[in-house]
Amino acid sequence: MYQVIKKRLLAAGIALLEVNAPAVAAKVEPGQFVIVRVDEQSERIPLTVMDFDREKGTITIVVQDVGYSSAIITGMNEGDSFQDFVGPLGVASEIENYGTVVCIGGGLGIAPVHPIARALKEAGNHVISVLGARSADLMILEDEMRAVSNEVVVATNDGSQGVKGFVTDGLAEVLKQGHDVKVIWAIGPMIMMKAVVEYTRPLGIKTIVSMNPIMVDGTGMCGACRISVGNETKFACVDGPEFDGHLVDFDLAMKRLAYYKDEENRAKARLECNHEGGHH
Repeated sequence: MYQVIKKRLLAAGIALLEVNAPAVAAKVEPGQFVIVRVDEQSERIPLTVMDFDREKGTITIVVQDVGYSSAIITGMNEGDSFQDFVGPLGVASEIENYGTVVCIGGGLGIAPVHPIARALKEAGNHVISVLGARSADLMILEDEMRAVSNEVVVATNDGSQGVKGFVTDGLAEVLKQGHDVKVIWAIGPMIMMKAVVEYTRPLGIKTIVSMNPIMVDGTGMCGACRISVGNETKFACVDGPEFDGHLVDFDLAMKRLAYYKDEENRAKARLECNHEGGHH
């Protein structure tokens, strides 16, 4: 069993969990992910790694309460355990000294961009991080990102913190300063990543995205996570999760991601009713 040894609420409905998983912590690299299952009745949930500590043997994940299973996970407390905690899965980020790089995290995407930014800085890059959220009260891990970045730009949709607008507005502020940006990592909701790659495409700046399609087994056997990259079918779990954003068919990926929205909403509603002791 994989015990939760630390829990911290980052914002409403968003929890950070540090989990004892020494075998995973020994091998994981930035950009990789894990698949977790709370118990035998739970579904398997892919989660990107926010942090890891090889000496302590821990993996840190960040989860947002958006559906049935994620609500159960965000409700876990210190001392609770996952039955399954499988990883590391996927291909690690390509970390080298590029020069000046930008790491963009939108919403929950700030969590998986954190270890990538840290590794890029350790490799000698000048790391500029752009963090986005709908409002200041939903901004997560700002202190952690400042610790692994040379510069940080914050953008909020409502203007309650930093630049008013989206992460693309934050990126525009960075580029206005004349930085010679070699590579951009953009992680967040599909629509955000699509907006970033459309912004950078005419600029010719290589932009890497981390894809989060529906995933079942995480080993390339089921085919549920297939996406189209450069008109070729790829499996996000074994070929990714990182891809050249300029080659990804985001429209197709977003259609596939919406396949089970109705079922997910019904499952979440049932869970909330059970917690309230009420009836549908």
